[in-house]
Amino acid sequence: MVDSSRKRVAVVGATGVAGQQFLVALAEHPWFEVTLLAASERSAGRRYADAIRSESGQLRWSCEEPLPAVFEDRVVESAAEMDLSQLDLVFSAVESDAARGLEERFAAERPVVSTSSAYRYEDDVPIVVPGVNHEHTALVERQRKERGWQGYVVPIPNCTTTGLVMALAPLQHRFGLKSVIVTSMQALSGAGRSPGVQGLDILDNVIPFIPTEEEKVQRETAKILGRLAGDRIEALELPVSAHCNRVAVRDGHTECVSVGLEGPAEPGEVAEAMRAFAREFCDLGLPSAPPELIHVSDDPYRPQPKLDRALHDGMTTVVGRIRPDPVLENGMKLVLLSHNTKLGAAKGACLVAEYLVHAGLA
Repeated sequence: MVDSSRKRVAVVGATGVAGQQFLVALAEHPWFEVTLLAASERSAGRRYADAIRSESGQLRWSCEEPLPAVFEDRVVESAAEMDLSQLDLVFSAVESDAARGLEERFAAERPVVSTSSAYRYEDDVPIVVPGVNHEHTALVERQRKERGWQGYVVPIPNCTTTGLVMALAPLQHRFGLKSVIVTSMQALSGAGRSPGVQGLDILDNVIPFIPTEEEKVQRETAKILGRLAGDRIEALELPVSAHCNRVAVRDGHTECVSVGLEGPAEPGEVAEAMRAFAREFCDLGLPSAPPELIHVSDDPYRPQPKLDRALHDGMTTVVGRIRPDPVLENGMKLVLLSHNTKLGAAKGACLVAEYLVHAGLA
């Protein structure tokens, strides 16, 4: 029986890695009830548990948490043919090649919160990181007006971008930013089941290239940290140099960041700006919001993925080793850790959707 007090939602791409993360995040969600699971024609018409089982009998479930029992017997529907009339909102976890056409069809009728990059770079589409630029969600009214949609598309960024902009936002607000250099050490889970990062490739190794990743980080950072001016976003004029690497860590992206600030700052001032960042957002009462968006550690050996990624269920970015950078003018450097499959993926998308409901947009 559908709970009328909760929003009726669909998870599209439910059998994939990102879709599975959505099922974990939404299984007991107080605001959203998953009433429809959808995927490709290959999975349509099958029980969910059967749709993710290999021919050899292996359950291809990728999350640390067990498959929620409530979804095991659900019949998966075709994403291309699903009925939107009984839904309030769609979560899209579809690969970007297929996402463009599907999300256009969904958004014509319903709000769509997406993990794909299909619409990220459109002028009328915000890329939203909760607490950082949630005010950009106002741009959805332009989508409705100019595209003739009843709904809209709001994507979250690339998971590497998420942690970076979370740490940069308080610095931009307090001191101003002139330049950014970031080197990422990205977890295996961020690759899904992509080729090039199989077990024997990553064992005793670092993969120094992730296709399109560096370009996404550079482009998305400027847009997310930009200013909402009427019905458009003025991207921040910020040079970002990114080096993205895949490492043998299961979950949690670690990033070493050097920033050039507009004016001088002391490490203590930077730490204080981060600790104070977006407290009002955390107080909105959104179910997936952590008590702090950024946690600053004074331990010189932190953050570490194994120790810190689960803080506040993976929804808090952990920052440490804040110190001067002698190479950049007004330079500071730091290390950050962001949970790529929680804040950087499905649960972060759920938090975006919660804000849209809070703001009366969904």
